[in-house]
Amino acid sequence: MRILIVEDERDLQQVLVKRLISEHYSVDAVDNGADALHYISLADYDCVILDIMIPKINGLEVLKTIRSQGNVMPVLLLTAKDAIEDRVMGLDSGADDYLVKPFAFDELLARIRVLTRRQFGGSSNTFQVEDLTVDCNARTVMRGDREIELSSKEFAILEYLIRNKGIVLSREKIEQHVWNYDYEGGSNIIDVYIRYLRKKIDSGHELKLIQTVRGAGYVLRGQS
Repeated sequence: MRILIVEDERDLQQVLVKRLISEHYSVDAVDNGADALHYISLADYDCVILDIMIPKINGLEVLKTIRSQGNVMPVLLLTAKDAIEDRVMGLDSGADDYLVKPFAFDELLARIRVLTRRQFGGSSNTFQVEDLTVDCNARTVMRGDREIELSSKEFAILEYLIRNKGIVLSREKIEQHVWNYDYEGGSNIIDVYIRYLRKKIDSGHELKLIQTVRGAGYVLRGQS
């Protein structure tokens, strides 16, 4: 899953980037509102962590702008202000949630999980297609009664596929979602990882869940 951090406190930004990467998120980070709008225009983020008091364009204006454009990606506001009117203003501007600084990182992770769960319309972060079960919180994968070990990037791609089960995803969309802007890889990187996943997920099973749609991309779907 891909997250954008918009935070001008350098130390806090670096800590958030490091901790979220350690939790297997793909992370981009900027320190002002103008860059935030630019990044958001170029990528499809699962969540934006947005500080209110940032240079150039403040967080509330960034939020109002993306909502006026019809962008419904989850936004979690960070604020040093804990007055009720500040929280109300943020929520009324289109924020999905907020955290008051200082905050516990575990709470931030929990709120991200809630926001992404809402985004995909589920009551949990566990997804199933036929006999394949992916628990995104525990980061476990089961095919029937067999647990499957995946690398970080393999899991990220499978998570994206199963969260969008039945939807054909292009190679470009998968790459953009799983890797951040610092990535400089080969043009066939998605095909390589799909081969790895098929070997681990579908090998030995009559029903192949990871399917190629020629000229379009890949889709995870069952028989129904």
